[in-house]
Amino acid sequence: MIEEKMANNSTLENVFSHRTGHNSSQPSPFTVIRENPLKTYLLGIIISICGNFLISISLNIQKYAHMRQSQLCSSKPYYTSVLWWSGVVLMGVGELGNFAAYGFAPATLIAPLGCVSVIASAVISVVFLKETLRASDIVGGALAVMGTYLLVTFAPHTSTHITAHLVQRYAVSWNFLIYLFLEVIMFSILLYLYKRRNIKHITIVMLLVALLASLTVISVKAVSGMITESIKGHLQLTYPIFYVMVVVMVASCAFQIKFLNQAMKMFDATEVVPINFVFFTASAITAGIVFYQEFHGLALLNILMFLFGCLLSFIGVFLIARDRPKIKTQDKTFIAMGKIPGRKSKDKVQPEANSNTYGSLAAKLMCNKPGPQDDS
Repeated sequence: MIEEKMANNSTLENVFSHRTGHNSSQPSPFTVIRENPLKTYLLGIIISICGNFLISISLNIQKYAHMRQSQLCSSKPYYTSVLWWSGVVLMGVGELGNFAAYGFAPATLIAPLGCVSVIASAVISVVFLKETLRASDIVGGALAVMGTYLLVTFAPHTSTHITAHLVQRYAVSWNFLIYLFLEVIMFSILLYLYKRRNIKHITIVMLLVALLASLTVISVKAVSGMITESIKGHLQLTYPIFYVMVVVMVASCAFQIKFLNQAMKMFDATEVVPINFVFFTASAITAGIVFYQEFHGLALLNILMFLFGCLLSFIGVFLIARDRPKIKTQDKTFIAMGKIPGRKSKDKVQPEANSNTYGSLAAKLMCNKPGPQDDS
């Protein structure tokens, strides 16, 4: 009888909240989640997948813009291309979708779904950019899809209702303070090795990015969740913790991009992309577990299957990103004046295309090259 009364009360609450638009006197902060948690959960998944798909499209558009500029031998900067800017806009929309998804689904699920971007990017590059379809792409894509299915199936299906009071309580909890203390120590040691000892190893740089990413995930979910609550009618933007999280989000994103760009300059993209995905996902899952306690009450089987899905996604991304073909650019012949004795100029000059000397150096080298007919 007690269970039936509770069910009836829940049904009446749902009907009343739908008809009144949540205008009751004292609405519970968990009302929306208890109404239909699966609906909110699926909404976060769909937004995240669509956002990652847009990111993959934007990356291929920017790649095509670079390829076309290289083929046309254009001297204009790439940022003057309308096509390139359209890719940037699409990437912004995709990242905005990922940002919004954190307000509806657990961070431990949204972060691993980044493998959708890798899968879609590989498919688009094969179909539209005519890149070679390799066996590793097929195997990696299949593993990543299987991993994504396991992630969606066995991830926590309830997301905590993010409010300012809840974020404040989580921020001063002992488990997060210990986690933050250990993270600061580890970050300081890695930064010392990277800057002072000049150890430029890809693992060190990617760990710096991952440690910053954990703070990014915590702050992004907090900001996104509080904005979502404010849109639903429960204003959260008047609390100082909201602006603290905004500052943490912006600062961590800025330094994360800085170290990631340095890694892209020092190492090949086929190394940076899969390692960054693995480290970022592991860091985001850890942050979700420690700060938001998203694995609380989850069955052991669900946890093991979720981690197995992460492993399949990691392997799939490694196979897809391994030895990806690079953009082929046409070499431009130039003369480095700084290397000519007696010249002080450091500029790289090239003869005019309409002059008689244009291409004469390359032609002379080709003519003087011994061939099979130079027997005399």
